[in-house]
Amino acid sequence: MYHLNKNMNPRVENAIYLGEHKLKIIFRNGECKIFDFTHYLDYPVYKPLESDQYARQLHVQNGTVCWGNQLDFDPDTLYLESIPLPQATAI
Repeated sequence: MYHLNKNMNPRVENAIYLGEHKLKIIFRNGECKIFDFTHYLDYPVYKPLESDQYARQLHVQNGTVCWGNQLDFDPDTLYLESIPLPQATAI
């Protein structure tokens, strides 16, 4: 039986691509953060994100940021590795 872990990190509500391999993300708890995925580009699975045109095609699905049906980031990674922004700079 699956039990929801109440200690899990918040999931993604909205996201936009800012350019230069950075995402601006609003999480379901209202926090707004910047996620820089530059160092992930060293991994072959994330190579398509080198293209700004491809990176802009993101969508939010199941609480995370996705591209197509095969590329995404773990939502915990997005939350834990992103840098908080003040509320005034939210999307």
